[in-house]
Amino acid sequence: MDPRLQGLLVGILFGIVLQRGRICFNSAIRDVKMTKDNYLAKLALLAILVETIGFHLAAQLGWIKLNPKPLIPLAQIIGGFLFGMGMVLAGGCASGVTYRIGEGYITAFIAAVFYGITAAAVKGGPLSFVNRWMGKPITTTNNPGGFYAAKDGAVNLTLANLLNINPWIVAIIFALLLLVVLVFWKTTERKVSGLNWITGGIALGLVGVIAYLSQKTYPLGITGGWVNLFRTTTANLDLTQPIPYNWEGMEIVGIIIGAYLAALFAKEFRLRVPKDPKTFVQVAVGGILMGFGAGSAGGCNIGHILSGLPHLAISSIVFTIFAVLGNWFMVWYLFERK
Repeated sequence: MDPRLQGLLVGILFGIVLQRGRICFNSAIRDVKMTKDNYLAKLALLAILVETIGFHLAAQLGWIKLNPKPLIPLAQIIGGFLFGMGMVLAGGCASGVTYRIGEGYITAFIAAVFYGITAAAVKGGPLSFVNRWMGKPITTTNNPGGFYAAKDGAVNLTLANLLNINPWIVAIIFALLLLVVLVFWKTTERKVSGLNWITGGIALGLVGVIAYLSQKTYPLGITGGWVNLFRTTTANLDLTQPIPYNWEGMEIVGIIIGAYLAALFAKEFRLRVPKDPKTFVQVAVGGILMGFGAGSAGGCNIGHILSGLPHLAISSIVFTIFAVLGNWFMVWYLFERK
């Protein structure tokens, strides 16, 4: 099957799960601080648990090579913090604004456009000099069990290869810690019209595993897909140098289609336009910050948090910490400081 068709189908499935689970990492992180609501946070942690076992099992069986994101400390610190702030301003994370386009949110479309354009500018565009300033990746030659993809013998850092121990040891410990949190962290009560946090978390995790088996090189992502869509569409205006759409680009199209179909079926689709014109400016700024952050950090909430943490990637751990701090800082600045 054509990889682009696979990406489209996985994206449709991803979009349906996002829409029916009302899954947004901005809300998951923000709500823990603002309202002490952990419902979406527990959903995300369950998905990460499912992926942690799923990814390592697939690697054990030889179906994939684990391919964690490269560690560039300055990039993940600065990029993560900016991305976290941008999520709050945009009213959604990278996946959140993407699937909400399918629900009819005009602000989500604006945020996504500015997100994609800025990320494309940073990743190989006119702002690519920013990544050169961030420095080069820190790698290792340790590859315990041969689980990890290597380039010229170099492997991107995870907790397992940093300690040079079997990745299963770290994965099982991490999964058990997540399980303890899920069992003993009392769930905030919430009326649910779609997937609850358990079914939503399991479904999201399984979609991530399916994506890895489909794409081989990495599971789910958002930033690379938006970059591909904008760069390819622009380049194809020049018929002498066409650039093909890829798996990730078609995944984005699929997410929007899947969310639209799910919203339509649930009678939740309608065009939503904010009454205050200032909202358009705010979400555009949020999209720019997210695009700059994700472009420089090498991933967004999906690439680093959902897909990166199950690898136990050092880069994704650093990004997650600073994305949370950036999110909570902007929550404080906008809603709590007065």
